[in-house]
This record gives sequence, structure tokens and C-alpha cells, in this order.
Amino acid sequence: MNLYFLQFVSFGVILLVVLLYYTIKILREYERGVVFTLGRFDKVKGPGMIILIPFVQQMVRVDLRTVVMDVPTQDVISHDNVSVRVNAVVYYRVIDPEKAIIAVEHYMEATSQLAQTTLRSVLGKHELDEILAERDKLNEAIQKILDRQTDGWGVKVSNVEIKHVDLDESMIRAIAKQAEAERQRRAKVIHAEGEQQAAQKLVEAADKLSESPNAIQLRYLQTLGEIAGEKNSTIVFPVPIDTLKNLLGGKS
Repeated sequence: MNLYFLQFVSFGVILLVVLLYYTIKILREYERGVVFTLGRFDKVKGPGMIILIPFVQQMVRVDLRTVVMDVPTQDVISHDNVSVRVNAVVYYRVIDPEKAIIAVEHYMEATSQLAQTTLRSVLGKHELDEILAERDKLNEAIQKILDRQTDGWGVKVSNVEIKHVDLDESMIRAIAKQAEAERQRRAKVIHAEGEQQAAQKLVEAADKLSESPNAIQLRYLQTLGEIAGEKNSTIVFPVPIDTLKNLLGGKS
């Protein structure tokens, strides 16, 4: 009799533990529970202790923290037909647990696949120079598209960052040559602009000196003083062209 009683008590304890396991659920501060009653959506509960009716109600846990998702490297053909390999990182979080569980199957995988296709689609509309130089603009464009698409899933995409843009070795050499040619072009333009400005200043200085004959003589004397100060054995004495013309005219 005692043996049967002990077996009955043991069975009762086990049954009680199983019932408590299916009845009481503890949700952390960042978790919510989507509760279904006989397969139909009931409500979103949590955080804290949740009481469920065993075998009648089921609960799906949803994490509300921001998820950092790494987008795998994608092969992208830019608008100017350049092949590049790009990867990115996406920051998102669940803001509506009901939609995240009911409106889409596996919202994390769905967001990942959408991020990959959107990354290829957006970058394919831009040239390589834009991809390399305007990452902030592209990040914002991708984030807006993802956020608009995932809004119906109860998911909020807060940020997208393009991490790496990898190019073929041949393309890297071509870009280096292009950059070198661009620097040479700018150097020639700057040199030409400097010559133009110098010529303009010389013309203005000549006009000023021509207004007073004594000014050019003073300039000659100043030049002689600078030459003499350098301890040269040869002294060049500048003679005005008009004076030479008068002298040659007198001889003839």
C-alpha cells in the first residue's frame, strides 16, 4: 500500500512540475510574449511573470532590443558597369511584436534577405565614384527603403552603414592612373592661373611706372643696390629701351 502511495505522490509531483512549467513564464524587461489561445491571437504580454492556461494557450517570445545584422558581401554592378563587392551592417529592432510574429514568417531572415536585395538595387543605380564618395547619402537611401518595407512587419530599421567596397586589382590601378591624371590637370590649371595673375600684375605695375619717368629710374637704382649687395664681380646696368633708341638714332 505504501509503495502505491509513494508512486502516486511521485506522479502528482511530476504532473505539478509539468503544469507549472507550461503555466508560468518569466519574461525579461526587453522581452514580450505574443500569446495565442487555441491558435488565435490573444494579446501581447510582459515583461514579468506570465500565467498561461496549459495546452490551451501558447506564447512566442520576441526580443525588443536593437539587432546588429551583418549583410553578407554582395556582388554589385554599378551604373557605369564596374564590378564591386560590397558588404554592410543594418541596425533594426522590433516595435510591434504582434506584426513581427503574425505578419511575416521569421522576421529576422526576411529583414536580412530584404537588406541584401535592397543593397544591390540601390548601389546598381549609382556610378563607382558616387559609391566611394557619397556613402552617407547611399546609407540614408537604403535605410529609408528598408524602413518603409519592414514597417508592415513591425520592424524599425534605424540605421544602415556600408562597411567595405572591394575592387579588382585592375580597377584599382585604373583609378590610381585617373587620380594621377586629375592631379596633373589641376597642377597645370593652377600654374596657368598663376601665370595669368602674374602677367596682370606686371601690366598694372608697368602702367604705374609709365606714369612717372622718375619712378623707373628709382627702380633701376634699387635693382643696382640689390645686385651690389650680393658681392658679384659683374654689374649689369639697365638702360631704358627708349634711351637706346635715341642713341641708335643719333648714330645713324
